[in-house]
Amino acid sequence: MENKLFCFGLGYTAQALARRLTSFEWRIAGTSRDADARQAMAGLGWDVSPFDEGLPLENFARALAGTTHLLSSVPPGENGDPVIAAHGADIAAMDGLRWVGYLSTTGVYGDRQGGEVDEDSDRIPASERGRRRVLAEDAWLDLWKVHDIPVHLFRLAGIYGPDRNALETVRQGQARRIHRPGQVFGRIHLDDIVQTLQASMEHPNPGAAYNLADDESAPPDEVVAYACELLGVDPPPLLEFDAVKDSLSPMALSFYGESKRVSNRRIKEELGVRLKWPTYREGLKGLL
Repeated sequence: MENKLFCFGLGYTAQALARRLTSFEWRIAGTSRDADARQAMAGLGWDVSPFDEGLPLENFARALAGTTHLLSSVPPGENGDPVIAAHGADIAAMDGLRWVGYLSTTGVYGDRQGGEVDEDSDRIPASERGRRRVLAEDAWLDLWKVHDIPVHLFRLAGIYGPDRNALETVRQGQARRIHRPGQVFGRIHLDDIVQTLQASMEHPNPGAAYNLADDESAPPDEVVAYACELLGVDPPPLLEFDAVKDSLSPMALSFYGESKRVSNRRIKEELGVRLKWPTYREGLKGLL
């Protein structure tokens, strides 16, 4: 049977998955708000449509025809998940779907003051973005509970990979080493996101949630210092969080407002994933 992946939001992560699957002769389709990106992906033979509060009505049936696997990486907004709002009923009525994935975030667990969370931990988000993610997860899971659509949740830690990593931040002169005592943060390399999604496609378990994080949650200032060491440059000065917090953006403040260690046991035990980049050290060395 021919496989077709449709991605709502063909961004950094979804494009990496799509490139991987095309080597297995999958058909790729999806959406992007970026006209230049749509043109570039069309050159790869992908069928990419614009998305503005939903797919254009005249494109919907054609775009999703034959879809066997569906992925959404579109973040929720003030009014909820835009994909569910526009096309939840359409997805619920689709035939032939063998796998659906929703890319969420470990932010749904909130702040655990350095404690460990797994997929069975309560979702107690500490930020508005986290609360929106909880509502979006529930909306996607309703497709499984009510309509038997094979939905899977993937809670991603901080994503890094080619062109998006601490090495690039240091090279561009934008790195800051901000230290907040006890603060640790999880990360996951793009390669390991892709292999986990592919493993789930091969071993679907509708209704399941998976944490995507590497083996070592670590303080962000240590990651910057290690990137500087690899590049052979002096690290930027260590700044105490309390001294600089008033200058941080709301996004940065929310980042430093959460500290937790994220368990990745389930992807290893249920999906057989062996991380290519088990910590940020291997990942940054590989990128260098």
